[in-house]
Amino acid sequence: MMKRRTFLQKSGMVLGALGLSQSVLSLLSDRYYQALAQSSPRKLALLIGINQYLFGTPLTGCVTDVELQRELLIHRFGFHPSDILTITDQQATRQNIETAFLEHLTQQVKPGDVVVFHFSGYGSRFRKAVLQESGSLGELKNQEKFAVTNLLLPVDGIIQIKNQPVVNALLEDTLLLLLRSLSTDLLTSVLDTSYSDGEIILQGNLRVRSRPSILTGEITQEEFALQDQLKQNSQIINPNPGTVLVAAKPDQVAMEGQIDGFSSGFFTYALTQHLWQATPASTVQISLNRVAGTVEQLVGNKQQPQISGQTNSKQKFLTYHVLSDKMISADGVITAVEENGKTAQLWLAGLPAKVLQYNINSLFFTGSPINLSPQDNPPLQLAIRSHEGLKAKARVNSTNLNEVSKLQVGQLVQEAVRVLSHNINLTVALHSCLTRIERVDATSAFSGIPHVTSIVAGEQSADCLLGRVSTAESVLAQAESESIAGTAPLPKSSYSLFSPGLEPIPNTSGEAGEAVKTAVNRLVPKLQTLLAAKLLRLTANEGSSRLGVQAILETIAPEEQVLMQRTTVRAPWPTPTASVSSSAPKEAIVKLPISSSIQYKIHNYSNEPIYFILLGIDTNGCPIALLPARSINNLNEQGSKSFATQVITPGTTKIIPSADNPFKWVVQGPPGVVEIQLIFSRAPFSRTLEVLESQKISAFGRLTTLPNPLEVVQSILNDLHQASGNMTEAIAASPDTWILDVNHWATLSFIYQVV
Repeated sequence: MMKRRTFLQKSGMVLGALGLSQSVLSLLSDRYYQALAQSSPRKLALLIGINQYLFGTPLTGCVTDVELQRELLIHRFGFHPSDILTITDQQATRQNIETAFLEHLTQQVKPGDVVVFHFSGYGSRFRKAVLQESGSLGELKNQEKFAVTNLLLPVDGIIQIKNQPVVNALLEDTLLLLLRSLSTDLLTSVLDTSYSDGEIILQGNLRVRSRPSILTGEITQEEFALQDQLKQNSQIINPNPGTVLVAAKPDQVAMEGQIDGFSSGFFTYALTQHLWQATPASTVQISLNRVAGTVEQLVGNKQQPQISGQTNSKQKFLTYHVLSDKMISADGVITAVEENGKTAQLWLAGLPAKVLQYNINSLFFTGSPINLSPQDNPPLQLAIRSHEGLKAKARVNSTNLNEVSKLQVGQLVQEAVRVLSHNINLTVALHSCLTRIERVDATSAFSGIPHVTSIVAGEQSADCLLGRVSTAESVLAQAESESIAGTAPLPKSSYSLFSPGLEPIPNTSGEAGEAVKTAVNRLVPKLQTLLAAKLLRLTANEGSSRLGVQAILETIAPEEQVLMQRTTVRAPWPTPTASVSSSAPKEAIVKLPISSSIQYKIHNYSNEPIYFILLGIDTNGCPIALLPARSINNLNEQGSKSFATQVITPGTTKIIPSADNPFKWVVQGPPGVVEIQLIFSRAPFSRTLEVLESQKISAFGRLTTLPNPLEVVQSILNDLHQASGNMTEAIAASPDTWILDVNHWATLSFIYQVV
């Protein structure tokens, strides 16, 4: 491995000495010989991440992406560290990347091996009138005499030769040829980049991974020479390039940003976080749907991950998702042991992104606490004492020296108890389109709203943005315009809220000419709704819950079809068989036409009754709930009709809305994204019902808008806290916290797009 790394560092000189075509021919012709020399299947990975480009604005999360993938592959999927080659920043030249692919993958891979290729960095497009005549596979665009092709930009993607800019990039066509040069079908490529003209690098509070302008000029001839050599060896080229997962649709941009102290590509984070907790039965489509939902929560609907091209029909599962049935899912891994085994350093990339910053005093178990007999080695309990980004320091909750000595590097950890503070805030970033005076006034106004803080948009993590909306075009006014610079009067505009990726939040625009303080005060109800949604998302635990529950979203009209399925996988009971069939929608984000009729089918596969409640956010951005109908059998102290928490008895399935309910759930417009949360508990939601009664809601038995969603969500957290028992003293947590035991609660999320 050291020799290979040394070679990669000096690959420019080596290729110059050997000659490009001789090197390529030698590697390709020796491929099968090398494959025969291998005695057993291997798992190989080439991971590339570039932050510090030699041109343009640097990125911040690409090297973290490589680290996320590397830790996942080693600790979750059994890759040997020496079989993972990482190339970052200044080492990631075009020559080094292509040579690394040929040396580390093409030369070594044999049939049946598992291969992962990952790229995080800038993408771009190249356009030239005669490009298609020079060996590229690019396609004509808009009937013009131009061909356009996609590029992955290495650190030296633009160089100067004889004072002329030359595109020194890895063409997408070259990458496909390289992938097809591998003698295995078990290949997954992850491209956390985009090619759409981004125009700006900083979009809202996030960075864009598309180079701002399309590239023109000349492509280095070495790139076409490599393509020619690969094509000449087509007789040994695999027609299947494997599964290629891309961060966004062709007309969208991939984004990166801050997530509590670390920067990462949102696609890479969502993908690796899901795969820490995935089971062997997770298909490509199930995985992509989960990932797309997480990206939508973090960015908005402007970035939707996709499977590029045609996936091999036989390739049902992610190819590096090769798991033994005995392999446990996990939330992280022990990376170091300190203080004679009393303290552990943890890597917690399996937790939902927003949970990372709120998990002080939370508890984790080593290994799997499921199905262990008293004679087995019991798992150790770890309490989080501090954290920095993805890393945390945890203390062993034991004074038994024999137990403490069993703590080991490489042990997987699973969440046991989640601790959330009562003082979690909603963070609003002030967009750069606002003038200094506007930012000062907005900051002052936000300071008077409980649990809301404001920051200047840029590098810090935020839940939403406050920006200006033009009355004529309903878009953000540009910060660089003359009006903002003070050389012309400010246009008539109002203020609005946006997602971190500049997706407009519905129904937040005001009247033209309003003062920013007036706008902030006007937005208080919406801010409370956003905070309520944030708190609900912080309870999401499909991967870690040990409550035995499964929920399925399906349409019943215009046709019956299973759309999405969510199942807890760590419960100590056999997991129900998957219901999502090959006829399920193939989109990353499931699309539902307006007027479709839908229902949720919920199955309790545990041995105890489970109570549940359904909340969500509709396409108007309004908080909604589907509350059970009032019943004559449930009387409050005044003797009037009341309602009870919906319950599912062990081993049974409940459909909502039920067949005897006159309300039918018909999807309503306008188009947009809907987020539904199903919250389950071993105990009734008693306090939540009291709050709902006090809000004098009359629309029971059907979807209704919640007048005070924050109060309702806080009451749900109080109920989950009570269901978990009084654990405050046991884990040394503050009284101002909610303590949630994974044995007693589950929150399953459903995100779909109304079209």
